[in-house]
Amino acid sequence: MLAARSLPLVLFLLVGGIWADRLPRHKVMVVADLVSGASQAAVALLLILGEAEIWHLVAFGVVNGSATAFFFPASQGIVPQTVPAALLQQANALLRLVLNASFIGGAAIGGLLVAAFGSGTAIAFDAGAYFAGAIFVGAMRLPAMVPVASSNFLSDLAAGWKAFRARKWLWVIVLQFSLVNAVHSGAFAVLGPVVAQSDLGGAKDWGLIVATQSLGMVAGAVLGLRFRPRRLLLTATLAVLLMPGVLLALGVPLALPIILCAAFAAGIGIETFGVLWDTAMQQQIPAGMLSRLYSYDMLGSLALMPVGYALAGPIAELLGVRATLWSAAAVTAAATLPVLLVRDVRTLERKPVEMETPVRLSTRSETA
Repeated sequence: MLAARSLPLVLFLLVGGIWADRLPRHKVMVVADLVSGASQAAVALLLILGEAEIWHLVAFGVVNGSATAFFFPASQGIVPQTVPAALLQQANALLRLVLNASFIGGAAIGGLLVAAFGSGTAIAFDAGAYFAGAIFVGAMRLPAMVPVASSNFLSDLAAGWKAFRARKWLWVIVLQFSLVNAVHSGAFAVLGPVVAQSDLGGAKDWGLIVATQSLGMVAGAVLGLRFRPRRLLLTATLAVLLMPGVLLALGVPLALPIILCAAFAAGIGIETFGVLWDTAMQQQIPAGMLSRLYSYDMLGSLALMPVGYALAGPIAELLGVRATLWSAAAVTAAATLPVLLVRDVRTLERKPVEMETPVRLSTRSETA
């Protein structure tokens, strides 16, 4: 079921990025929300009627994943169109703050809905949330984007790849995170619960560790509202070095309070990187190319994650859980430290406020 949703997400990200650069991004988001909401409503109806089978869930998972592949690039590319350029970092921090807070509260609300009303009703509520999102996003008023020149899908794809490859800082960090996300996420999500079950207090302590990392991510987003380093990518890359600590602590394993501190620090590192990375992307990449390059970013960052999840268990069987966690921490650091040697990463600076002008895209009437 999870694979059925994640595979089309990866396959259609580049397509979603191209269409988000061609069409009004908020309209792409509206259609994606409506499709996702409809797929969830169908699943909810099947569950409530007691007719749901695995193939139904797989089929609607494919639909949902495909819609998400269009939503993400559009939602990332739309930020510079909605706020003055001088407020980009605060906007990114606020978005990530709300997102992480919803992860914490959403899991609790979902559990309560399932316990009180059943899975079908809970997923119906989720479908309603998609429809509500479509209404809110549809109320946005943005200038219509017009392609700079007439082109076809393949030429747009090639132009995106050329722009991606031309920015060394961009492809180097995407390559870094293709490894970091696969290794760190696989080790933490798959082996963390094993350590909690065998050496800590079981599911209760694991839930506390995950919640503490989420709180660290909230703290990192709050920090992003005020912390404005001049060298965006240098600071973002250094923040990634906070992530291996939780894997090292789980590998020993250390006492639970120390693991919680490491998880909190990892959460801060994750969100500090995310806020500064989004800000750098939005400042350095032309508006008409932004969603395409975000799709390349997300494709590279997500493509190996299923491999990391799949291999974490077998590698732990071969090397042991402790050695695998420590190795994952070492690979995370080893993939990050060489990035600091890249001159573009060390020297790329925040644009001065006086150089930051709100993104203004051509409308059809202006072009005519």
